Amino acid sequence: MAAIDGRTLDHKTLEHIRIQAVRRVIEDKEKPSEVMKSFGLCRTTIYPWLHEFKERGWDALAESIAQGPEPKMADKQKERVKRWILGKDPRQYGFDFGLWTRRIVQQMIRDKMGIELCLTSVGKLLASLDITPQKPLRRAYERDPKAVQFWLDETYPTLKKQAKKLGAKIFFLDEAGFQSDPPLGRTYGLKGKTPVLKTSGQRQSINVISAVNARGEFWAATYDGKLNAESFVLFLRNFMKGRSGKVFLVLDGHPAHKAKVVKSYVGSLKGRLELHPLPTYAPDLNPDEFVWSYMKNNGVSKKPLKKNESLRKRVEEDLIKIQLDRPLVRSFFGEKSVAYAADWAVYLKSFVGEWTKSPLQNTGRCTKVPSLRWLLCPRVLSS
Repeated sequence: MAAIDGRTLDHKTLEHIRIQAVRRVIEDKEKPSEVMKSFGLCRTTIYPWLHEFKERGWDALAESIAQGPEPKMADKQKERVKRWILGKDPRQYGFDFGLWTRRIVQQMIRDKMGIELCLTSVGKLLASLDITPQKPLRRAYERDPKAVQFWLDETYPTLKKQAKKLGAKIFFLDEAGFQSDPPLGRTYGLKGKTPVLKTSGQRQSINVISAVNARGEFWAATYDGKLNAESFVLFLRNFMKGRSGKVFLVLDGHPAHKAKVVKSYVGSLKGRLELHPLPTYAPDLNPDEFVWSYMKNNGVSKKPLKKNESLRKRVEEDLIKIQLDRPLVRSFFGEKSVAYAADWAVYLKSFVGEWTKSPLQNTGRCTKVPSLRWLLCPRVLSS
């Protein structure tokens, strides 16, 4: 029997055949040649389909290849598409999904402009508009934009003026966790044989709490388990040890930060320490968040642990390197969302040879909470 010319089939029929043929090969383990024979198509036709599926999944097989030239879009129409996407998500247009896909854009162009484009053309259109696939930052619906703006326009400027008047330092505090598990992703292996990743079963994890300021000071502690009020007080005790001046500590709304025992300790300092909460669900306003981003992109997460190596030791080594690199710490305040808190006079200053001979005080282990270790910067690293 002569093979059917796929070009003579309508889009819907060919789309159905593509999906069914690939599904039979991938899921039912049938031979490609036998599958294509059952459809009366040339046996080599399936291989580009299998390649497209491997690269881009089922969506690639659902694409309809337009016959003849597709309708052209005017520049104004293209700009309209761009306005749909930038600054908004599909849910604002009645879709249930919060992420933009080519198929959603395709449907909007069809519904609002009456123009039919295949998915490939939609992808080319988006690329021409400098719109690329990206992993979005997540922000909670509970975030209050007015509260955030009030923090930027009123609360923090007032806090900064008070700090200058009283000679106080402003620190930003946050917590983060690290694990020894390698990140899931792609690896290399022999074609046709899926690699198996064996794990040791000895999973390590460690948590870190730190404080950072715009002048480049950095203070950190490692601890096991969840942060509680007692361990937070212990952190504050070590953080305040040896400090003669006043400190404004900006932090989030973690329950441990608001506990009675914490308020009692802060009160015992007779005004030397004040805790100031950030707006709820606004971690992007905290420069300390960029410490974690830096560590996970440049530290332990990018350098897998060797056999029997301690995660705690590796994390503490990374923290110490950050402590010694004040220009790096100051650079965290140069990020757009936290630039409001930067000390630009210090940020733009030259720091050549500032502390090249400064020894770092060794890490110590606390006595009241054995799982908590703190990292202390020597006085020469203080502003």
